[in-house]
Formats: sequence, structure tokens, C-alpha cells
Amino acid sequence: MIMNKKELRKGWTTGACATAAARAAYGALLTGEFCDPVQIRLPKGQTPSFCLNRQGVSQQSAWAAVIKDAGDDPDITHGAEIVVCVERGEPGSGIVFKNGAGVGVVTKPGLPLAVGEPAINPMPRQMITDNLNEVQENPDVIVTISITKGEELAQKTMNPRLGILGGLSVLGTTGIVVPYSCAAWIHSIHRGIDVARALGIGHMAATTGSTSEKTVVDKYGLEESALIDMGDFAGGVLKYVRQKPIDKLTLCGGFAKLCKLAQGEMDLHSSRSRLDFDRLAQWMKEAGANEDLQNQSRNANTALEVLMLALDHNIALGDLVACRAKEVAQAVVSGHCHIEIIAINRFGDIVGHAE
Repeated sequence: MIMNKKELRKGWTTGACATAAARAAYGALLTGEFCDPVQIRLPKGQTPSFCLNRQGVSQQSAWAAVIKDAGDDPDITHGAEIVVCVERGEPGSGIVFKNGAGVGVVTKPGLPLAVGEPAINPMPRQMITDNLNEVQENPDVIVTISITKGEELAQKTMNPRLGILGGLSVLGTTGIVVPYSCAAWIHSIHRGIDVARALGIGHMAATTGSTSEKTVVDKYGLEESALIDMGDFAGGVLKYVRQKPIDKLTLCGGFAKLCKLAQGEMDLHSSRSRLDFDRLAQWMKEAGANEDLQNQSRNANTALEVLMLALDHNIALGDLVACRAKEVAQAVVSGHCHIEIIAINRFGDIVGHAE
């Protein structure tokens, strides 16, 4: 019997939560009373409501806090408290955005924000602006966004590597988090490439994890801004490099994941792509394996098992897989970048190389 998968619950971006807190705070600044729950309008017209966690008001300012609900997405900021203070500004100043505790500052070029700006992305700024204008047109206010424990949470994100220091970013283009869409990770990959290009870095490395990253750093001594944690999203890197070329890109990852890239897969996650053991057996044949080793490869349980077979019999399977992965990657970037492939084992030893 086929079981229906449970539908995953959508959530709200940090930008949507900040918009709700800002709208509630601005309403209280004008009237002395908070609307709770507070309804906002998202860019595509949806009108969700948010409950306030805390709030406060004085003559010159008001603040409100919303707890972020990211739905069923494994978002590092799920459950974080987004706090927004709205203060009266100088007449004619319009809406001024500032970062409070837990929200970072941009320190490197290449991002959608200028160096020195609060890490509040353009779309959340626009969402807040549009919603405050619905409360009262053309407000002159200072909007300060804080995230409780945001600086601590930011250490678990790519922000420090992107040059966003002191806390998290306020993100979101639609206001809605689609579970497991992986959009946030791919967004970080793209911003990492933008930062590296803006810094004039010609050689970048995209790795599948900390072990592969260490291998590349040990080999080339690349600076942190040249390193991209691509996870399983090889396609997210390669397709963006096709649009935004760089001189050289080293892709480094575990042998099994690079086997999938060699098969033409762009998403290397175990739940979204599968190893083709018939293909592995064919590559063993091309690398010189006899029929018995080919059959063992075809019936193997893991790529590691096939790799160990190859190593035990002095068959250069790793280099052949790296060559096939390079051919796939080079085709995706359409000649806009020189590709190097490094395949490693679980200990970080290089077991395949193509340049």
C-alpha cells in the first residue's frame, strides 16, 4: 500500500516577522495601542496574521516582538525572537533602517547592500515600507531590527564568511518559507560567489563539507572568502558561475557525491539522487577492471565499497570519476570557468583528481 506523505507546513521568513513587528509597533506609536494579532500584506498579496510575544510603547517610540515560525523547514532561525523598535524621526527623513543587537552589518562588497549597511535585505525593507505606508502614508521613522541571540545563531550560518558580522541577516523575498526548498542555502551560495568576485578572487573552491574544505585549504591555502560551502547543491554553484564567471573553480567532495555529479546529477543529496551502480561497473571496466570486479561493483551496497575494490586492485577509478564529473561541470558552466575536481575519502585523502 502506498502511504501519502504528510504535507509539510510552510512558515514565515525573518523579513515577514520583522514586518509584522514593525507594523504593530508603528500602530502603537500612533495610537498607544497594539493590534494583536497583527495582519500584514506580503509581496504577492497574502495577508497572514502574527501574534506578538512582547511589546512596549512610549511617547517617542514603540517596540514589538514576534517569534519566528519557519514551519517544517530546518531553518536555524526557527523559534528566534524578532524585535522591532519604531521611533519618531526627523520630518522629511522617511524610513531609516538600523540594526540592533543580533542583526549583522555588511563588511564586504558583492552583496545587495553597501558596505556598512545593516544586513536587512532590500525586499524586507520594501515589505516594511509598504506595510508602514498602509498604517500612515510617508512616515518619518527609524526602524531598528534586533534578533534575540542573533549573534550566537549567526555563527551557525555562512554570514561570517560572507562578511556579515555581528549577527544574522533579515531575509526573505516572498515572506513565505517553503519547507526544504533549500532556497536559503542556494541564496548563500550565490552571495558567497558575489562577494568573492567583488574582492577580485580568481580561484574559488566549492566543497561538500568541512572535510573537503580542509583538503582544499591544505592544498591551496585559499582565503575564507574564496570558499563556498555548497553542501549538496552542485547545480546551485555551477549554474550561477555560468552567469557570473570566475577564472577557476575547484569542486571538492566525497567520492560518492562526485559519482552522482559524474552521472549528471546537480543535487547530490541522498534523498534526491541515487548512485547508478551499473554506471560505476562500466567505469570500472573503462579503468581496467576484469569482469569479476565489474560484477562486484554492480552488486555493491555503497560507492565506498566500489572505491575500495578499485584501490585494492590498483584501478584508477577515482581519477576516471573525477574526469567524468569535470566533463559534466564544464558543460554546465559553458566554458565560462576552468573546472577542477578533487574526490576524497572520509578522511580527506585525495582519491581522484581531474584538472
